[in-house]
Amino acid sequence: MELLELISKAKLQKIQDLFSTATGVAATMIDKEGNSVTEPSNFTDFCMKYTRGTELGLKRCQKCDFEGVGTYFCHAGLMDFAADIVVEGEKLGAILGGQILPAPPDFDKFRKVAEEIGVDPDEYIEALKKVPIKTEETIRASADLMSEMVNMLVNSEYIRSKERTKTGAIDQEIAETTKNVEQIENMVKDLTKVSRKQNILALNASIEAARAGEAGRGFNIVAGEMGKLSSMATEEYTAIIAKAAEIDLSLKKINDEFNKRMED
Repeated sequence: MELLELISKAKLQKIQDLFSTATGVAATMIDKEGNSVTEPSNFTDFCMKYTRGTELGLKRCQKCDFEGVGTYFCHAGLMDFAADIVVEGEKLGAILGGQILPAPPDFDKFRKVAEEIGVDPDEYIEALKKVPIKTEETIRASADLMSEMVNMLVNSEYIRSKERTKTGAIDQEIAETTKNVEQIENMVKDLTKVSRKQNILALNASIEAARAGEAGRGFNIVAGEMGKLSSMATEEYTAIIAKAAEIDLSLKKINDEFNKRMED
């Protein structure tokens, strides 16, 4: 099962962008192979251009990406989060985000970090000043909110997908049953035609037996019985056709009801 088989990239991108705009928290999504699913939202130059833009800074960030679970502090002192996207116990991807300061920064500390990773300290501090500051509680709540929203959305799409599959199978069975009913109707109609011909033959036999007089009396009795049986068969065939029509109507009603529920 793949994430983008259940939900479109556009839907994920929209909810991610709305989340980042509303909270100021950076976010992006990846699939279970680690490939990007959405474009990053609200990512900061401090993290992307300066910290990850250096060899040492990138290594430190990648270590945090690999080891970080839930909401955590990165090597630079910012808060990040990682939340799995799970459907029926299977991990389909993850939401990564954060890039938020939990308190006003210690500029001297960050100047030392800049020197360690080989970035101009003044540029680093200017970029740091643009990083949003939220309380740790707010950051954790925002991460939990994003996780809940995305997982609810993806699982909802999964359920809808399963229902569409079930309905498709039911539609196929209804169509097949309807086809069989039509075939029965046609076969019964053919038998009715044969029965009517038998009636005519029985009638002709009775006429010929009457013409034969006493010698044809026994044959006349047989012909009469054939006529009765033929008439009875015709009545049964007519009843079968009527029942087949009722079944066909019931199947159509079931199909219409399923389609209506799916639309609702």
